Amino acid sequence: MRSLLGSWQLCALLSAAFAALTAIFAKVGIENLNSDFATFIRTIVILCAPGAILVGTGQWQPVGSVSARTYLFLVLSGLATGGSWIYYFRALKLGEASRVAPVDKLSVDLVAIFGVVFLGERLSLPNWLGVVFIAAGAVLVAYRG
Repeated sequence: MRSLLGSWQLCALLSAAFAALTAIFAKVGIENLNSDFATFIRTIVILCAPGAILVGTGQWQPVGSVSARTYLFLVLSGLATGGSWIYYFRALKLGEASRVAPVDKLSVDLVAIFGVVFLGERLSLPNWLGVVFIAAGAVLVAYRG
């Protein structure tokens, strides 16, 4: 049981479940609110929660223990996350959650492509078929026919 709780597979499934709840909760939460202000409120919560976990579990690290390169890429990641959230909330404000979320999940395909192009990762033929199927599935779920 211990290995299951520490597995990337379980963490990824929990991430997917929380992402799904994010779409549902956000769609209701932004009903009468500007999407950028809603993103701001969400960001405050996200900032406080991991901070409390780090302090509570004693995992806080000294700021000086992190390399400049690590800071650079974490800042870039944070900026990308912020852009993703801003446009995700705007899309939710304008569209149906059941159609917005699948299009947002095209990020799975983009990660695979970026991983190959920028990180030198290799995908097999079945992996590429999965990328194609994910894209096709996202389009079909988002399609209003």
